[in-house]
Amino acid sequence: MPYKSTNKAKAMWSTMPWVMIVLLRVGLGQSFPHYTYDDLDDDLAMTFDYYKAMDEVDYRNETVCEECVPELCPGTQGCRAGLVRDVCGCCFECGNLEGQSCDPEDRNVRYGVCGEDMECKLEPGQVADGDGGVQEAQCVCVSQEPLCGSDGKTYMNLCKFKEAAFSSPGLNMSDGPCKTVPVIKVPPRDLVNVTGSSVVFLCEVFAFPMALVEWRKDGRDVILPGDDPHISVQSRGGPQKYELSSWLQIEEATQEDSGTYICITRNELGNVSATAGLQILPPDKMAAYVEANIKDLSGYDQMRYYDGDYY
Repeated sequence: MPYKSTNKAKAMWSTMPWVMIVLLRVGLGQSFPHYTYDDLDDDLAMTFDYYKAMDEVDYRNETVCEECVPELCPGTQGCRAGLVRDVCGCCFECGNLEGQSCDPEDRNVRYGVCGEDMECKLEPGQVADGDGGVQEAQCVCVSQEPLCGSDGKTYMNLCKFKEAAFSSPGLNMSDGPCKTVPVIKVPPRDLVNVTGSSVVFLCEVFAFPMALVEWRKDGRDVILPGDDPHISVQSRGGPQKYELSSWLQIEEATQEDSGTYICITRNELGNVSATAGLQILPPDKMAAYVEANIKDLSGYDQMRYYDGDYY
């Protein structure tokens, strides 16, 4: 008999044969004990036998593993995180990728086992839930050192590099991030607001060596904030390694603050810039603007301006 486990049986439990049985019961107005196998075709009789056997299995805690016959194992394809043993320790299946949920201690009973060079860990500060169980753990790469791929991209750990190398077998690596001119991952976006409001521009940059960010307005040489007390600039590292996030904030904006603002970022390899426009309108014009653009304003999604994972 072919090797199998209850993981596959679980899926069959909720499929069409169960629906067929319910329809028979409801449609004929009789209960199951009133039928005999002589009244049923072979397929339906096998269905009764199957569910009778499955009633004896506790899906939550038990796994039915028959004798392992490797020749009967299904093939595996597209395993970017490598191969791991299945719940019965017989066949190989795809390991979970970094960031996916996993079963601690390589138990492979619910979410699966992490792939190569990864471990299953809870986030710092996570504890058992109220029912005595454990919050979902995630696969985390053992090595978190950045690598430079021969494609010129920086991979933030070995597991990310291996995922890319799966699709590009000739890809090679070297230690450390790739040196690159700054890349503006999140550019500032155009803003329209009312007089007296507070507005904020964001500019998010990736670079190695690390980059500096400065703000200017309308092509002038003055680096903001200058001596203007209602304008401030703040910068910090992140949200990821070798990134810098910079904000320009204008408090109690007036119409004189309208114009084009420029985020300029540079390191020893070069510089890039991105621009955004600002319109500050009086209350009556702002009301008319909102009414005319209500659909666009309500449908704005900040994440669509984010170009995804640069690495």
